[in-house]
Amino acid sequence: MAKKRILTGDRPTGLLHLGHYVGSLANRVRLQDEYECFFIIADLHTLTTKPSREDIACLADNARHMVLDYLACGIDPAKSVIYLQSAVHEVCELDLIFEMLVTVPRLNRVPSIKEMARSANLSELPFGLLGYPVLQAADILLPRAHLVPVGKDNESHVELTREIARRFNSMYGAEIFPVPDVMLGEVPTLVGTDGAAKMSKSLGNAIMLCDDAKTVEKKVMSMYTDPNRVRSDIPGRVKGNPVFIYHDSFNPDRDEVDDLKSRYAKGKVGDVEVKQKLAKALNAFLEPLRERRAAYEGRRGYVDEIIYDGTQIMRAEARKTLEAATKAMGLSAVWNRISRKAEETKKKQAAAGGGGSGE
Repeated sequence: MAKKRILTGDRPTGLLHLGHYVGSLANRVRLQDEYECFFIIADLHTLTTKPSREDIACLADNARHMVLDYLACGIDPAKSVIYLQSAVHEVCELDLIFEMLVTVPRLNRVPSIKEMARSANLSELPFGLLGYPVLQAADILLPRAHLVPVGKDNESHVELTREIARRFNSMYGAEIFPVPDVMLGEVPTLVGTDGAAKMSKSLGNAIMLCDDAKTVEKKVMSMYTDPNRVRSDIPGRVKGNPVFIYHDSFNPDRDEVDDLKSRYAKGKVGDVEVKQKLAKALNAFLEPLRERRAAYEGRRGYVDEIIYDGTQIMRAEARKTLEAATKAMGLSAVWNRISRKAEETKKKQAAAGGGGSGE
């Protein structure tokens, strides 16, 4: 029996961070033996907020760094297809088809779009950003994915994908697309080190997967904790405290975490000790990733080869899907009829012309 498929990925806007790991990467690594995995380098999506030539010029290097983070986390290119979105042109055609199945009011109800515009400091909403979830639906359905591991902020996008898949199948009377399920990480949204918003590169509140040990320690020691706790002998708030959220997510020593929580709530431990132990736990988690990343980075041309080979595989899959979709719609028949008639006419003209010249 064929394996079911996964589609997920990231925009190549820079290095990946701990929020990416708990939100989606951990699930990708865990599921790559169970599913046929397609991981997209979503460079077309970056154009919604970063369309300048300068931003586009950074995409190739950003893509390489992103794939290095994938490999460091344990994604195996022998088991998973890693491909470049803009090199698979069928996604644009499928996106156009799907645009006809969605209304503007429905897109306006997607909660993350306006937030993305605010984060990018956009005073007006570009058409491409409004349609971001439709292009994402094309990404998901082009390889006919059954499962989409994402962070909490993309959950509503997958719901729109499910609606589009159902609408297409119903309208054209063929089960072309599976209706994909969403899978959230154990920590669907990881708060940033500032405690004010989710972890984000653009907000400067992120711990990157490739940060060195000293950088991690510096970021942890400056983390937001309980603002009402001005002295270590004052009982502190554990629930919702970013330091303890990180301990729960990345510190495998449960006895140590439970002890810190108990003493913190009683005012018997200072923030410094709690943070020092968190920095130690994070560096223990990240050190194997840093080592693997350095090893892969030292293999000249290896990452480019992975992206190239994966893109060729995805191109073949994309052609199959688009052919099936346009056939179900009757759209491919339009060109087939016209081209067949044109060829017949040309043959008749050639035959007539040949006969006349022989007389």
